[in-house]
Parts: sequence; structure tokens; C-alpha cells
Amino acid sequence: MPMTRSTFVPAFAAMAALATATAARAQEVLGDLPTIGKPTLGAMGFQPAATELARDLQWLDGFINAIIIAIVVFVTVMLAWCILRFNEKRNPTPGTFTHNSPLEVAWTIVPILFKQQEIPHADITIKTTGYQWYWGYEYVDEGFYFDAFMLERDELEAAGYAPDEYLLATTEAMVVPVNKTIVVQLTGADVIHSWTVPAFGVKQDAVPGRLAELWFKAEREGVYFGQCSELCGQAHAYMPITVKVVSEEKYAAWLEQMRANYAGFPAAYDVAAR
Repeated sequence: MPMTRSTFVPAFAAMAALATATAARAQEVLGDLPTIGKPTLGAMGFQPAATELARDLQWLDGFINAIIIAIVVFVTVMLAWCILRFNEKRNPTPGTFTHNSPLEVAWTIVPILFKQQEIPHADITIKTTGYQWYWGYEYVDEGFYFDAFMLERDELEAAGYAPDEYLLATTEAMVVPVNKTIVVQLTGADVIHSWTVPAFGVKQDAVPGRLAELWFKAEREGVYFGQCSELCGQAHAYMPITVKVVSEEKYAAWLEQMRANYAGFPAAYDVAAR
């Protein structure tokens, strides 16, 4: 039996009950969304790329794989040739060189992706905090904060999730509008966690006492799942990530509801004047 929030920390029960109720109300506002980014039983390969970053990573993976295959074939041929051409009988005085430093430096630097580390101007900034074992989300320009716990099996249907999304769906989702630049600020409250959504091509450690950043710009409306990807304790496997990408209209309606639920800034509040 998995160690869920109700078994390893009894104090989670009250917080989770409130979060589950608000998740059901959020489902009414956001409506049905296609599930795009989740694991598929028996499948191979990447989840569908929903951001430019993910497309770049998947292209790079294929490109490097092609290079590696070419290198393996080339090295195999060269080994066979060297065995025949430079054996002791034919070449009694061997060479002493062992490697080519410039070549090794080149093939290490060339594949590096700098785009992930160049944080653009944010349309929306969300501070995300990893806890043992759930995630907290603060919409810093809206003045509200909520926690996202893993949903139990008997809570999935009411929150709008399928039975096979157990261990993936959470009581609250990070909700963002489509085609907007989202900057996620990450930290940890206790130990090191890691926030990752494969379909977005993002992964960043959440380290206590530090504030790291990642960014993405989702191009398709839908539901996307991720998991904590840094071993963080006994329930590490039970702190999933749910992100819903919606239209700007649905996002505005969701914001209005969340401001009321979590005492956020009024819609007309001037954030820049703070």
C-alpha cells in the first residue's frame, strides 16, 4: 500500500479536504481539457512536445543519437582496421598519443542548450515551493497561494481526472494561459526537490535557501503531468505535478475564483504600485 498523505502525515487530512473541494470548483470553471502530457503504458519515446524548449531537446536527442551511431560505426571499423594494420607483427614500434583534447572539448560544448538558462521577461511569475511531500504555488502578482496534494483514487472522478491518472493528478493544478511566458521560481522548504514537466522540456532543483528559475511557453491547451525528480524522502514518489494550460478567458475566470478562495489581490489592484 503506498504511503499517501492520509497515512504518513495525519495533519494533511484537513488541508487536503479543503483543496479537493476547491479543485472540484476549479474543474467547473476550466471545463474539460485534453490530457496531453502523461506517461503512456507500454509506449516508448518522449511525451508530445508542448513548448519550444521541449522540441529543441527532442531534436537534440535525435541529433546526438545519430552522431553516436556514426561514431560507433566509425570506431568499430577503425578498431578492426587497427587490429589488422597495427598489430605487433606489422608495427613493432607503436605510437604514444592517447587522445585529441580540442576534439573532446568541442563535442562536449557543442550540444549544450543555453536557451533554458536565459530567462525571458515573464508574462506570469509563479513561485513554487517543494515540501515533504507536496507542492505550494504562489501567484506573486495576484496575491494568493495554494498547496497541491496528490489526489486519492476515490477523489479523481470528482476532480475531473481519469482512473489511470492516479499518482499523477493533484488537488490543485498550476493553471496558466496558452502562449504566455511563464517564469517559475523554485525553492525547497525542507530538503531538495525537483520540479519537472517532461512535455515542457523543463526540470529544475528546488533547493532550500536558494531561488532558482525556469521558464516555459506552452503552445497547446491541455493537462500536463510531472513528478518530483529528486529523491526527497519516503513519499518522494507521491508528490506529482499537474499543470493545466487554458485559454486566456478561462484563465481570467479561474483567477477570479482563486482570488475569492484564497484572499488574493482584487482584479483592479495595481501590482506595480506596491
